[in-house]
Amino acid sequence: MEGKLVIFSAPSGAGKTTIVHHLLKKFPEQLEFSVSACSRKKRNDETEGVDYYFISVDEFKKKIADAEFVEFEEVYKDNFYGTLKREVERIWRLGRHVIFDVDVQGGLNLKKQFGKNALAIFVMPPSIKSLEDRLKKRETETPESIARRIGKAKLEIETAPKFDVTLKNFILEEALKEAERITDEFLKS
Repeated sequence: MEGKLVIFSAPSGAGKTTIVHHLLKKFPEQLEFSVSACSRKKRNDETEGVDYYFISVDEFKKKIADAEFVEFEEVYKDNFYGTLKREVERIWRLGRHVIFDVDVQGGLNLKKQFGKNALAIFVMPPSIKSLEDRLKKRETETPESIARRIGKAKLEIETAPKFDVTLKNFILEEALKEAERITDEFLKS
């Protein structure tokens, strides 16, 4: 079976993960989360195979060479993220559609590759300041990594028009309702 893909992309701290988790609860029989692979270190609150597949830089590069990724990106030096082909195929074999929580470039790459079978949604934060505040509240980032993410966020926001839909996450409850509506409509089409 080839199913559909629902792709959520946004700068770090915009709320895409919160929205994706909400949709997984709302559409448990239809959607399955695509677990990305990454080469960064696991954070204390993350679980292997649930949040990410954590692999070494060398192993990631080997999988790139072996064409095992649907898409991948080197987000920062030796800091790779990507979607394994086997992950998408696993979800489709379950008879479900794939939902993604990926960075902006990954979202655009997936949309380009899967065309009309993919819905690419950009989650727009209220402001750069709100992103910075959210990243600080996580208490998982250094001041340097926050600065790097904020710098990248400014560029990512400029890509919003390239997505199928821009979902404003100014008030979370409203964003969740709109995400439900958009997703339901796409899955039924």
